[in-house]
Amino acid sequence: MRLHPTGKFDNHAAAYQHIQVRPLAASMGAEIVGLQAAEVTAAQFEEVRHALFRHKMIYLRGQRLTHESHEAFSQRFGPFAEDAYTQGVPGHRNVHPLIKEADDPSKMVFGEGWHTDSPFLPEPPAITSLRSVQIPPFGGDTTWANSALAYINLSDAYRRMIADLKVHFSLRDVLRSAQEAVQVGDSPIGQLAATRGAEKLSDSLLRKIKGNYHPLVRTHPVTGEKALYVDPSYGIGIEGMYEEESAPLLKYLTDHLTQPVFACRLRWETDMLALWDNRLCVHQAYNDYQGYRRELYRTTLRGEKPA
Repeated sequence: MRLHPTGKFDNHAAAYQHIQVRPLAASMGAEIVGLQAAEVTAAQFEEVRHALFRHKMIYLRGQRLTHESHEAFSQRFGPFAEDAYTQGVPGHRNVHPLIKEADDPSKMVFGEGWHTDSPFLPEPPAITSLRSVQIPPFGGDTTWANSALAYINLSDAYRRMIADLKVHFSLRDVLRSAQEAVQVGDSPIGQLAATRGAEKLSDSLLRKIKGNYHPLVRTHPVTGEKALYVDPSYGIGIEGMYEEESAPLLKYLTDHLTQPVFACRLRWETDMLALWDNRLCVHQAYNDYQGYRRELYRTTLRGEKPA
């Protein structure tokens, strides 16, 4: 580790009047304390929203949400996004199950590998929320990394070099990995595995494989922060470059971005709600709870075309 964020980022809580915030790590992340998402007032919500953009990821404990209340709270941040993987639970199209059964022997889990959510879409999700219902006794953590802080810690010369580059994002490599390592099933990643050996893929899947090109450095539409918009799961190339030219650049940037110094790690509990801004961070899950069931539900909020 050659970098430390000292002097580059202040993860202290702001002076809020209606909520209490406890920072999780020096680099990013914070807990919102003593608040029930289903009962948040307008004044509290504005501070929650500010805390989300400030800390990049926030979480709340003891949230006994239903699908309906989870959906309602999420929608306060804006309209729902297209979910690239599931059709939601019955009666709640925008609440998506992320469940791995105890007897699932798959060598890959949904959300594994550093990524930002669905960047292969023309307008990727801005904000993601994730609610826990059943958590293994150990394992199943999620880690986030602050892509705005990673950008700040590049040299001036490097930032100038990458300023106008665009990344090609595609579902191609994730699909291939799922086909090779995952048991076919109802989970989002299991449904990808079900395409194994298929003679023809759906138009929807082909669209996601074709993907989209987005700026490697994007500007947050609310805070004005610049952040790296790149990941090793979906970023497969750079516009106008040969693969042998783009590969080392992408590897350096993703290795740089995912250093522990820019990250925070959340140990999940039952009835926890986490939210993060995909425009300002990347994240990953771990497949380290074999023999235990893990049940979470996700919502994604519509984003803008990255700029």
